[in-house]
Amino acid sequence: MKILIIAAILSISFAASAQSVYDFKVEGIDGTPINLADYKGKKIMMVNTASKCGNTPQYDDLEKLYEQHKGNLVIIGFPANNFGSQEPGSNEEIAEFCKKNYGVSFPLSAKVSVKGEGIDPLFKYLTEEAEKKGFTDPIKWNFTKFLVNENGELVTVFHHKTLPLSDDILKHLN
Repeated sequence: MKILIIAAILSISFAASAQSVYDFKVEGIDGTPINLADYKGKKIMMVNTASKCGNTPQYDDLEKLYEQHKGNLVIIGFPANNFGSQEPGSNEEIAEFCKKNYGVSFPLSAKVSVKGEGIDPLFKYLTEEAEKKGFTDPIKWNFTKFLVNENGELVTVFHHKTLPLSDDILKHLN
């Protein structure tokens, strides 16, 4: 129990001291690390995802967006079980589902918590940055999209119903 409390305190203080998303490393769905600093100079879209959600078909358009803008955009999916228990599977099951059903080739993180108790430090940071920009309670459901510019700074947050190929998103990529 003491270890969990210490880990929570350290992750909170790390998120508070982070200057950009480049300060974060996350575990990939296959166990390999994803170092966000590797994406300096590209836009990064971070999306909390779920396999059993009404928004799950967005994986298809996220993959299309990723393929169309691969030179200057990285999409990273963050499977999360925060809303309606709509991501109950293991990392292996999630990876298989995404590849088989949607041909997902963009990076996926290991399953994380994006809200509430146990929030992943990256999502704590993103939420705080979004709130500074006037987004109140930015993560309301699965498939919220955080867009970061080439300098690691949050540009905007897209509502979970904003489709990946919508003009609202595309205008930030061209």
